[in-house]
Amino acid sequence: MYVDTHAHLFFPNFNGEIEEVLQRAKQADVNYILIPGTDISTSVKAVELAEKYDMIYAAVGVHPHETKEWKDDLIKDIEKISKSRKVVAIGEIGLDYYYDFSPRDIQIHAFRSQIDLAIDLDLPIIVHNRESNTDMMEIAREYALSSLRAHFHCFAGSSSDAKELIGMNHFLSFPGNITFKKADNLRHILKSIPPEYLLLETDSPFMTPEPHRGKRNEPSYIPIIAEKISEIHSVSVDNL
Repeated sequence: MYVDTHAHLFFPNFNGEIEEVLQRAKQADVNYILIPGTDISTSVKAVELAEKYDMIYAAVGVHPHETKEWKDDLIKDIEKISKSRKVVAIGEIGLDYYYDFSPRDIQIHAFRSQIDLAIDLDLPIIVHNRESNTDMMEIAREYALSSLRAHFHCFAGSSSDAKELIGMNHFLSFPGNITFKKADNLRHILKSIPPEYLLLETDSPFMTPEPHRGKRNEPSYIPIIAEKISEIHSVSVDNL
């Protein structure tokens, strides 16, 4: 049994195909899929899909790209949406200094606000981090003695960052980019992370693994990613 911990099935390129996508996932032994929202409207869509399909669960939150118009009142909206029994995390939240679509100080404020909400609700967070390692690690350290539980998806830090985050009892994951020919550094970092601290994700519809690169990604490709991780760690897929 596999779990895809990160798939944005509310994207327009899945419209009209959800049933087929879920059927292919089941055929690939993917039993559960977690859909993280990226703003209020997509969080609502994620919850609607989760309430419609037994195999889907949702996370709710505002992605750093969408924080440029952040207002603290949004916390009340996120909390309201999180009341669904199918919501299991706050996310996708975090920092992104690669695109810088939102001012960095606002990204940080929105991130901290949503972390605090997650702690209050006793929910884990799903973290987006791109080119923001210094600030990301500083914030993680601030919460190291709290009850925070985090999943750092599409891990973009160093081996030392990974070791430190694992020491805080957080989890990490890598999507299909670990199958790319030029991803030797990523595979080196992945090898340094004990498998018991790894989760599986596709990041659908992005990061499609080889040999399907260039096409839309979907949860049924999780076994490809699992096989690559098991190969890197020299363990069987079953053990992984």
